[in-house]
Amino acid sequence: MDELFSIGVDLGGTNLRIASYTDGTDFLDTILVPTRLAEGRDRVVRDMCEAINALAIKDYGNRRLAGVGIGTPGPLELPEGILRNPPNLPGWDGFDLRQAVESTLGRPVEIESDANIAALAEFKFGAGRAHNVKSLCMLTLGTGVGNGLILGKHIWHGSTGMGGEGGHIVVQDIGGAPCGCGGYGCLEQYASAPAIVRMAGELMGPAAPSTSEEIAHLAMAGNQQCLQVFERVGHALAIGLTGLINTLNLPLYLIGGGVCEAWDLFAPAMFRELPVRSYVYRLTAPDVLQPEHLERHKTYILGAQLGPSAGLLGACLLPLHQKSGSSQIAEDTLVHQ
Repeated sequence: MDELFSIGVDLGGTNLRIASYTDGTDFLDTILVPTRLAEGRDRVVRDMCEAINALAIKDYGNRRLAGVGIGTPGPLELPEGILRNPPNLPGWDGFDLRQAVESTLGRPVEIESDANIAALAEFKFGAGRAHNVKSLCMLTLGTGVGNGLILGKHIWHGSTGMGGEGGHIVVQDIGGAPCGCGGYGCLEQYASAPAIVRMAGELMGPAAPSTSEEIAHLAMAGNQQCLQVFERVGHALAIGLTGLINTLNLPLYLIGGGVCEAWDLFAPAMFRELPVRSYVYRLTAPDVLQPEHLERHKTYILGAQLGPSAGLLGACLLPLHQKSGSSQIAEDTLVHQ
């Protein structure tokens, strides 16, 4: 039987990451190009397809291309693959991404939300595997706040593919910051990297740093205004997690994305607030927050393990579930509910 490889695409608002993949957590080859949003959707699709084709023609021995998987910011209508008002891809509302890519490539592709595929990768090769759970919820804190759900070993899509939009749980209903989704006070406006920059600007004025990383460094050095920003992040996450925990009652909730590097700055406020907000968490809170092994009937909130590669890895996993005999992912891992 031929060995298989796949190609995955992580479509981000800043960069396009494309990789070829065969097994485990390492890639065969990777390509990184800027996401040229200002030049329009067709330009982004052409850049994506040129990179895919460049990897598809490489010599990987006797390996045969299984397919192409693409992770994109949502909301995403599935199985059609149409974007519906994605807050972090302005001008892409109603864009039929699947059709655009397939017509350019001349081959079928798998489309999935970026948060779902990050959750899939964590389930298969990260914290889900390490702790042997069948269900998990993942929040990704980056340009926005993504939310992926694995329920009973399956990605949960909801009826139209838009399940798992926890980044738009309202955490401040009076005077909340306007969100790109059209609402106000969403978690994304208090726990994403741009939100951290905005909140620092509100407190510090023109002296505020221009990146969330700089704000984190100042906070770690003791800057009280920057510390206050991350207190707000932790408080907002506790409110968002309260809704998810009280509704889902899962054993494991993961927090990933670039903002997660500041875990020690926001986690104390998050864990202080959670028992006050969530009665389910209060009833199931573990004695040890970050144990080596998870205790049954407890609710754990941990940092994701795979780092920034989770989304790209998940995109590479997408095509492989359809191939019989593939060892990478069981056939029942992805379903539309």
